[in-house]
Amino acid sequence: MPELPEVETVMRGMQIALQGRVIQTVIIRRHDLRWRISADFSQRVSGRKVIGFRRRGKYILMRLAGNLSVILHLGMSGRIILDSSGPPVPHEHVVFVTDDKKRCAFVDPRRFGMIDVVPTQAEDTYRLLSGMGPEPLEADFSPATLQKSFVRKNASIKTVLLDQKVVAGLGNIYVCEALFRARIHPDTPAGILKKKQITLLHSAIQTVLTEAIAAGGSSLKDYVRPEGGLGYFQHAWKVYGRKGLACPDCPGPPKCAGVQHMTQAGRSTFFCPLQQEKR
Repeated sequence: MPELPEVETVMRGMQIALQGRVIQTVIIRRHDLRWRISADFSQRVSGRKVIGFRRRGKYILMRLAGNLSVILHLGMSGRIILDSSGPPVPHEHVVFVTDDKKRCAFVDPRRFGMIDVVPTQAEDTYRLLSGMGPEPLEADFSPATLQKSFVRKNASIKTVLLDQKVVAGLGNIYVCEALFRARIHPDTPAGILKKKQITLLHSAIQTVLTEAIAAGGSSLKDYVRPEGGLGYFQHAWKVYGRKGLACPDCPGPPKCAGVQHMTQAGRSTFFCPLQQEKR
């Protein structure tokens, strides 16, 4: 599933192509995505000017004139295609056509994505956004915020960080990478982390997300950028997906056997037991 850097990259691509344009029409080929698209969606959105964009966690919000916002989630296989011509591609379920004849198509083979429209002032109270935690790259996300959210939590730090109520937008890839940079074992109970460790973790989260956004995200399976290119941050992964490979920060055998893998709450976790010693 695309995580914060991938969603941010898609949003920026949409912003460049669509902001300031008028959505002339909306073509809906399938209403039955993860949740059914409302019957009046096209009518409500067509004819409105795109005035801005915002990302909340893994959701893209396209703000329209008249105080309406389109909420989009890519799901597990969704992607955005921006072009000005050409026939529909397979699984192209929703297409926004602008006044300059550009097409913004939502393609989702597995149909786990979603699209909805809400009043702009109700974005933060929308049922899928209302309980989300702070944005990790905004000012209200601090070491103190993290420390408060970890109090009395016995679950592993990896599992806690994947909870969107704790931090918005984090996913499996970037949690693994941040924990490695902070030298924290992923199975460590969140509630026992020391203040220094939390400060290092906070910095690692922000650094890895910033670097990933600059690289255009990580291209895995279905994810490509809206203009068709691939993200490149997967080439900078230190542990994720590197089971059995040498840890980039270790001297190698015999001290380090390389990156290890385990499963936590049904998700793959990658770590270096030497750099992320369990305490």
